[in-house]
Amino acid sequence: MGSCSGRCTLLALCTLQLVTALERQVFDFLGYQWAPILANFIHIIAVILGLFGTLQYRPRYIVVYAVWAAVWVTWNVFIICFYLEVGGPLQGDELLTFNLSRHRSWWEEHGPGCLHKEAATVGLGAMHGQSLVVDAGCTMAYSYMEALHSGLQILLALLGFVYGCYVVSVLTEEEDSFDFIGGFDPFPLYHVNEKPSSLLSKQAYL
Repeated sequence: MGSCSGRCTLLALCTLQLVTALERQVFDFLGYQWAPILANFIHIIAVILGLFGTLQYRPRYIVVYAVWAAVWVTWNVFIICFYLEVGGPLQGDELLTFNLSRHRSWWEEHGPGCLHKEAATVGLGAMHGQSLVVDAGCTMAYSYMEALHSGLQILLALLGFVYGCYVVSVLTEEEDSFDFIGGFDPFPLYHVNEKPSSLLSKQAYL
């Protein structure tokens, strides 16, 4: 059942989404980004439902995956706007960390090419022993790294939404056609043999 090309493409997209979501979850854990961690967890569950529904021909699970894909696109657009400060600098930097951490991203201190300097120990109190990042040494700013990750997630989610809707339509159409020809008739033999048995009873009476 189902178009092999559409199902295979959706399976590949779900697998790729699962891998990239796990990779992103690791870096969000390292950066103490609790809101993205929660969103990634829900996303992983939805992708697993999409995989299961595609493998087991369950359109309802694929519908759940497709609906979440639209929500996931919206979330990642927000993440891009947050890190790129679209519309001006945002005041709530603790929004993604639930005010439990001062980190904005793991890439802020561990981005490609970033250099570290030991912080001055005079007058810093709690900052003693920590390191500061020299932003000029980074090959790419952490905000762009986060935006690239979100952009990839948006692309995969859009493709998953399109192919999810396509596979659901194909599976639903095939189920309807199969039901139309009597594929789900629980007593097909009974209806076929009903008339001959009645004729035999009449002949025996005569």
